Amino acid sequence: MIEVRRVENASQKRQFLTFPWKLYRNDPLWVPPLYDERKQLTDPARSHFFQGGYADFYLAYKNGKLAGTICCSHEDGGDPQECSLGFFETENDYEIAAALFQQAECWARDHGLSMLCGTYNLDREDRRGILVDGYDRPAALLCGHNPPYYHEFFEAYGFGKRHDDGLAYACPIDERSAPIRRLYRLADQVRARKSFIIRHANMQDFDNEIERITTLQNQAMAHLPGFVLYTHAAVEGMILPLKDLADPELILFAEADGQVVGWFPAIPDFNEILIHLNGLRHPWNYINALRYKNLQPKCLTVKSVAVPPEYWDTGVAVLLFAEMAQRANRKGYEWLDLSLTGDENPDTWDLAHHMGAKIYKRYRFYRKDL
Repeated sequence: MIEVRRVENASQKRQFLTFPWKLYRNDPLWVPPLYDERKQLTDPARSHFFQGGYADFYLAYKNGKLAGTICCSHEDGGDPQECSLGFFETENDYEIAAALFQQAECWARDHGLSMLCGTYNLDREDRRGILVDGYDRPAALLCGHNPPYYHEFFEAYGFGKRHDDGLAYACPIDERSAPIRRLYRLADQVRARKSFIIRHANMQDFDNEIERITTLQNQAMAHLPGFVLYTHAAVEGMILPLKDLADPELILFAEADGQVVGWFPAIPDFNEILIHLNGLRHPWNYINALRYKNLQPKCLTVKSVAVPPEYWDTGVAVLLFAEMAQRANRKGYEWLDLSLTGDENPDTWDLAHHMGAKIYKRYRFYRKDL
């Protein structure tokens, strides 16, 4: 017997948040999320999401034992008909998944919504999408991991692809390699023709930097089907959790005639450390963290390359990539993770190809019309 219940109290919320530790306990590729961050993200009193959205959380029990979770949400400013699905986790049992999807359908109809989309965990940049290919290594920061049967369950229930798959590229940055030497030659050619300035982030002017990023993101992505404008608050909510992790010298901006025309941020892939820390759920996990406090990740993860359309063919992206490769090499990093980018994005593919990058993970976003 399968029963789905809405989370109504603190005890049930804790069951909801900790279920992945049960599901992935024997999976060496799973990176446990920071428990306190997940707790804050799902707390209406503390989460940025609930300033302009609403959500409910559900637990699925099979024969009285917790066997799955799902979150149903809707965000103001997004698609007015969308019920977003997140925190989807289930044991390898299609009946459990189907019961969770049925609950989502009921929730959507009760709130006047006509389609299910996902997965998005309230913060749309954190562990979004269903991993469908690339089970040979842990995911990079902000990317997710799930069992291979998840996409089978979505498709068996009638979900189809919402839009392009999200791709993660692995790009070696050895300056002795032919692709990186070629990138540097291209950058020299751009410098000879253009007068762009590349600078790093000014943390003393943080609020204005957020506004510049918001403008760039909206300009660079406005051409995408179904694109929803970023707000200052939304961008701030995405960046603030990473602010203390970031190296300002690796958050790059391009300027032309005093105006910002490009943004290329890289964050150390702290998943290389977090995979050892159990989400800092218990006091002894903090003691274990001391062993890794001086460990520098080998990977830098890049989550956005934002260049307005009028500068797409000017070489500004080449300059940003080349500057990042040089700085990353000086700091001892070995490779870049570029994630996530649409599989039909020609600009990212062209640059990634020139840098010798390879696709190493693929994530799918699903939609089902009701």
